[in-house]
Amino acid sequence: MNSPRFSAVVLGLVAAMAASTVMAQPTFGNPSPTAGSSTSQAANAAADQAAYKPIEYANRAKKGPALVVIPGEVKSNNASFTQKVGPNNIADFAELELSQANFSVLERSNLGPLLNEISLAYNLGDPNAARKTMQMGRLKTTEWVIKFDIIKAEQIAENKKGFDGRAIGALGGLFGLGGSVAGHVVSNVQTNEATGVWLVGMRYKIMNANTTEQVAQGYQELKMEVGQTNTSVMGVSGGAKGGVGLDTMVQRLVQTAVWEIDSKYK
Repeated sequence: MNSPRFSAVVLGLVAAMAASTVMAQPTFGNPSPTAGSSTSQAANAAADQAAYKPIEYANRAKKGPALVVIPGEVKSNNASFTQKVGPNNIADFAELELSQANFSVLERSNLGPLLNEISLAYNLGDPNAARKTMQMGRLKTTEWVIKFDIIKAEQIAENKKGFDGRAIGALGGLFGLGGSVAGHVVSNVQTNEATGVWLVGMRYKIMNANTTEQVAQGYQELKMEVGQTNTSVMGVSGGAKGGVGLDTMVQRLVQTAVWEIDSKYK
């Protein structure tokens, strides 16, 4: 018969194993038919660079003021940007990051139709309307109203280069240079590469919840690079394209802005 001490040890080991199983991070399989191939590895390595990474906010241990994020504005005239990014995307990212930085965030989804009244009051700077809305329910404890605006989104640079062997192969055949086989090989080599760089700028504005007066503001700007390469040699082709997407770019700008808010104004 097992001793009580032995049984306690066994139970402790079982409990520890169960706890480690519960705490384990979820893992998922990859059903892609190219999983593990060279193209898969290259694409996954590029995706890892763009994946979400939590920020270590300097004052996370300190509780921040109660606040509400109202939808900002996307003031860019770039159609590619405005089709993919809207004020609600930005506000969603902002609520997430401000919560991660230990601010007390009253989420917009809990405000319902009242959100429109709040947004109108603070966009117009109407203190009377602001006081009226802020006397309702959980809003009474709100100290800040914050909005994040995209005020710049433009592709500021593009560079392309390439090699087309068809012309050189034809010249080689015309002048008898290198033989017909070499000319054929050269004429079947084509490469091209293109890179574009965007500048995206975000302004944040912190307003006093009771007076609508501006408490602070700041501006952050980041570069976004997108690129593409293609190669074809004797019928064997390869290519790659990638870069940080617009949503990811906005999320990184929000993280940078929240880092500044956490560092300077908490």
